Amino acid sequence: MKKLFALWAAALLVVGCSSQGPGASAPSVEQANTKLVLEFYEVVLNGKNADAAARYVAADYIQHNPRVPTGLAPLQGFVRELQRSAPQARSTVKRVVAQGDLVVLHSHAQRGGPEDRGMALVDIFRVHQGKIVEHWDVMQPVPETAANPNGMF
Repeated sequence: MKKLFALWAAALLVVGCSSQGPGASAPSVEQANTKLVLEFYEVVLNGKNADAAARYVAADYIQHNPRVPTGLAPLQGFVRELQRSAPQARSTVKRVVAQGDLVVLHSHAQRGGPEDRGMALVDIFRVHQGKIVEHWDVMQPVPETAANPNGMF
């Protein structure tokens, strides 16, 4: 009986760990879009790598943040300015929601280092054919005190 259980457990382990091969399913649209957006966030925004933006963002990228013009080149300019003015700035993703062509990130953005309370940030990205084609964001400062004990994240 122990031998049979060991064989069964080994078979489950092999099947459970195998992500490729016959019968393996391709990542869903949501999984692929989430991977793209999280890589963009880490490489381009947190890594301040403006040149890498073209790997993730369409040339005709639509921007809804009123402080950043539409297009890939203005986004790259924003990242270069961020590198110059706040090289230590970083956003930590707390939650990710994906539905169809949309990926939503809820993040804690800090410009001045770990002691900076920062901003609660919600970014909404629309992905089309493997590129980010549209972006919206909503920002709220993290207050020193709050009327409830729940926190922003």
